[in-house]
Amino acid sequence: NELRCHCLQTLQGIHLKNIQSVKMTPPGPHCGQTEVIATLKNGQEACLNPEAPMVKKIINKMLNKGSTN
Repeated sequence: NELRCHCLQTLQGIHLKNIQSVKMTPPGPHCGQTEVIATLKNGQEACLNPEAPMVKKIINKMLNKGSTN
């Protein structure tokens, strides 16, 4: 693993239909902040702001759906 934050810039939200999966990384020695990385259906990754209300909704939906790693 890299010893720095993966997300340098974050999005405030993204449409749920574009997301394939979501990975949450808790703060640790590599990075002092929670990182939410969405893998999009087109193969790209997008960093989401974990504090944004829309992102919190996406996380809850993905957790309830059971498709979160």
